[in-house]
Amino acid sequence: MTVGSQSVIAPAPFPDIPVLHRGSFVLRYGVEYLGKPQYSIVPGLIALDYGEMLVGEEAWNFLFHRSNLYPRADVLGYRNDGEDDMITIKRLDLMQPLHILAYPDEQATTPLARIAALIASDETLLSPWLARYARRYTSLKEYQAQNP
Repeated sequence: MTVGSQSVIAPAPFPDIPVLHRGSFVLRYGVEYLGKPQYSIVPGLIALDYGEMLVGEEAWNFLFHRSNLYPRADVLGYRNDGEDDMITIKRLDLMQPLHILAYPDEQATTPLARIAALIASDETLLSPWLARYARRYTSLKEYQAQNP
């Protein structure tokens, strides 16, 4: 859904709010580029200096906990504009919040939208990543009050 100029997700549509996409979708998380906040990369593979390759949770754990040991390691993946890219870790801003990107299906490389918030009163249905990284509001009214 689009509320103002921001895209939000919710378990059900709200009256008089435009719906961007109905049905299932895939959420992926992008790491913001240093000095280019409009870009982020969704890591598909991390290639370390000495040849080791990391994917999935192992790659994310490396980014969050050990990437300072290998600042020249390469991150390969798709940018938030759908372009295939490779960037060194030292050119990523790991201190910024992750970009939450919604895709129409597993094969898509260009997101439907960058998600600004989640509007849901029940937290039990959330994935651990969404619960950790999304700004969550319990109602549309709460979201609109805090984001005029």
